[in-house]
Amino acid sequence: MSETITAEIADEPGLRPAVEERDRVSRKASSIEMQGLHKRFGRDTVALDGVDLDIQAGEFFTLLGPSGCGKTTLLRILAGLEEPDDGSLVVGGKNVTEVPPHRRSVNTVFQSYALFPHLSVRENLAFGLKMRGLSAHERNAKVDEIARFIKLGDLVERRVDQLSGGQRQRIALARALVCEPDVLLLDEPLSALDAGLRSQLQVELLRVQKRLGMTFVFVTHDQDEAMVMSDRIAVLNGGNIQQVGAPRDVYERPVNAFVARFMGHDNLYPISAREGERLTTALGTLTVEDAGDGDLLLIRPETLDLLPGEAAGDNHLTATVAERLYRGSHAEFRLEIGDTSLQATVSNRGRHLPEVGDTVTVTVAPEDLVTLSE
Repeated sequence: MSETITAEIADEPGLRPAVEERDRVSRKASSIEMQGLHKRFGRDTVALDGVDLDIQAGEFFTLLGPSGCGKTTLLRILAGLEEPDDGSLVVGGKNVTEVPPHRRSVNTVFQSYALFPHLSVRENLAFGLKMRGLSAHERNAKVDEIARFIKLGDLVERRVDQLSGGQRQRIALARALVCEPDVLLLDEPLSALDAGLRSQLQVELLRVQKRLGMTFVFVTHDQDEAMVMSDRIAVLNGGNIQQVGAPRDVYERPVNAFVARFMGHDNLYPISAREGERLTTALGTLTVEDAGDGDLLLIRPETLDLLPGEAAGDNHLTATVAERLYRGSHAEFRLEIGDTSLQATVSNRGRHLPEVGDTVTVTVAPEDLVTLSE
């Protein structure tokens, strides 16, 4: 990592072009291949149920799902902290299924940071290097280098118990990177931080990953965090992968109702009748661009627009405003169409917003309507 870090420090503040990033990735990052991974705890708890997953070299890949879905178990198997009951794990072309943790070129940043509070930051950063037999001179050189890269300033000489949560997170990241792993695993490392600092460190972490070109595997249950940071996302539930794809594809084109509900606020309605591209639901009849063969219609709240009064036309529905929540940049509405509710999110854009009790016309473009199955 030394040459890479030195080059990137010289390149600050900008990032290198994508082509150069991929050239560096091909030289140093590792791909990950999982085939048929099974893991059971006790008789009744299936943590992983035959997971097949390929992660590309140099990718920021996120495992996303609710508590108990299997994402942390999968991360622990990658780290070597758990052994699968069946299946194989290949990292950088090498089968590491039975390789112990200390012999894998994989490091982990934990949610708790796992720093040594009685040691200085420098001693924390140098600990793994010392275990690998590097001399004091080599350890100090690498610590100074990673400190410059992560922009730790004078923090390296301070005690860990003198640091804030955000500073500790950066130290934990630096300690994981200083040993130059091929893959970095991150187990919800930002979850204990407040919203503002969390948002700031999301960007910082993403920039570090792009500059290094290293393979990052990130675990979170936060949908917004996953969409901001990831090249691709795997959504898990019940030990199975539900969908893998780029954030936009997973959000805008979910493959089933679970992914649609988990990835954000949703309006899901059973399709009661079909006539070509015209689908009938409890809301009324709507025209879609691609009818597909699903039995549910998904309407994301932000794809709806609200017009004052009643208006006729294709994909125009008359509704009554039942609730309005003002959130500054946007407003959230609960609308009623007959006995059916519809959620809408509308950008304020300096315009007048309808009030509770107003009659409005709801419109949606055919290309924004998605059909899927339960």
